[in-house]
Amino acid sequence: MTSIRFALNHMAAPSLAIDDFFALAKSLGIDSVEIRNDLSGNAILDGTKPEAIREAAARHGLTIISINALQRFNEWNETRAGEAQALIDYASACGAKALVLVPKNDGTGCADGERQANLRQSLTALQPMLEKAGIIGLVEPLGFEICSLRSKTEAAEAIKELGAQSTFKLVHDTFHHHLAGEVATFAELSGLVHISGVSDASVSVADMRDSHRVLVDGDDRLDNAGQIKALLQAGYNGPFSFEPFAAEVHAVKDPAAALRASMDYLTARV
Repeated sequence: MTSIRFALNHMAAPSLAIDDFFALAKSLGIDSVEIRNDLSGNAILDGTKPEAIREAAARHGLTIISINALQRFNEWNETRAGEAQALIDYASACGAKALVLVPKNDGTGCADGERQANLRQSLTALQPMLEKAGIIGLVEPLGFEICSLRSKTEAAEAIKELGAQSTFKLVHDTFHHHLAGEVATFAELSGLVHISGVSDASVSVADMRDSHRVLVDGDDRLDNAGQIKALLQAGYNGPFSFEPFAAEVHAVKDPAAALRASMDYLTARV
């Protein structure tokens, strides 16, 4: 049996200050964490210096596997280049290994031909920036119908075409994989897996949103256990990072117990 290497995204407990979040991960026996740049009142948005993050991670014995995320990465312009450089610099200074790259998700840039060209333009621009800093770019296709990059196949083709497999990896998100209806997993190109479940029996797949994403349990409709097993069997040996967005998860009084239950559930089935 291959064991699951769990990681923790700050979205699992977004109200916790960074030091408390790191302590939570450590208490669960988790040694890999993802920090975010979209949590108001928390690092990174509150102005916390990257050196403080690095020091806290070292104190807790944690590896920061990624900063999540550069938004609209496949809409390349001067603004995006500035945002990318700032996040890459922050990642370098705080010791983060990678930067998650999220495509625009507003119904624009979806046309066949256009989306592939935009993707290649952005990857081509990001490649030297990331390589100079020694940071990996984690491309995360989103399964939503309005997303400009739904397909891991398209992302993989672009990365291979650019010969950039050492700079870019894919994020396999179990939620988005299910929504996109894509069979291929690309375990060999994957650098990170995001895990969350959907337990609401009343919502259609097309209407599933981040607000439905809970910790994986016996009511999971996304077959997280099956997806994880398939990735492990295909040779993926990276982290599986909890990324639940649902308000009811964020309101849990004892996040450690809730996460432990989900870890135990998945471990028993893989």
